[in-house]
Amino acid sequence: MKYTLFDPRACLLGEGAFWHPERQQAFWFDILGRRMLSRKDGRELEWRFDERVSAAGWIDHDTLIIASETALFRFNLKNGSREDLVPLEADRPDTRSNDGRADPQGGFWIGTMAVDASPGQGAIYRYYKGELRKLFAPISISNAICFSPDGKLAYFADTEEQTVWVQDLDGDGWPKGDKRVFLDLRGTEEYPDGAVTDAKGNFWNARWGTGRLVCHAPDGRLLDQVEVPSKQTTCPAFIGEHLDRILLTSAAVDLGGAQDGRSWLVMPNGPRGRPEPQVLA
Repeated sequence: MKYTLFDPRACLLGEGAFWHPERQQAFWFDILGRRMLSRKDGRELEWRFDERVSAAGWIDHDTLIIASETALFRFNLKNGSREDLVPLEADRPDTRSNDGRADPQGGFWIGTMAVDASPGQGAIYRYYKGELRKLFAPISISNAICFSPDGKLAYFADTEEQTVWVQDLDGDGWPKGDKRVFLDLRGTEEYPDGAVTDAKGNFWNARWGTGRLVCHAPDGRLLDQVEVPSKQTTCPAFIGEHLDRILLTSAAVDLGGAQDGRSWLVMPNGPRGRPEPQVLA
């Protein structure tokens, strides 16, 4: 796989990459910088917030659902207005949101973690048609939230535990049965960060600390990988008119390299993604 620079702006902690299919526009976040970034027609776009924001989905052409350290809220891209939907650990100043993604049924999954990364302080939630429900806890560093193309499986990771799980879902997108280990990376230098699936159900995972994006088959087999100049890769998303390229974010926090925190464009030689599902909110 080849790669090129997508955006030169360095993020302290890049995260939450996704492609808005109606706007044909990529969005991503700098969590510690409290901003959302985008590009459109060659222009660099940016929105700043008064709290940490980390992930989003699309509700309609001009409206996103955004996860912050205190809430899930509707955000109007035209005028910048905010309408809170539900609190998200608003009574816990020691936690913040992290990785999140929409599921094929129209729900929005979001993980939390401790601001100082203390173990076991986070959880994974699902927002669906006005209801926010806690699904998994305790979680130390929530990551790799993504879904099989048919909506029957959810994936998620605890980066600290070096483990990715897979979970069966019912017709409405709620978990059924027990989670199973999908990737066990314990005892290695591999730390699973953000992930996305392609149209064939392959699992594309950023590996924190290695600078790599790794592709696994639905049975866990290693299929492909690429290394970019940013050591702390964080979150991939298929983007573009044909969903045949991958936006890969990274983090500059605790590093001093000129390439750290930048966002990259990976060309995966054949695999294509799926349109990001619309969130029912």
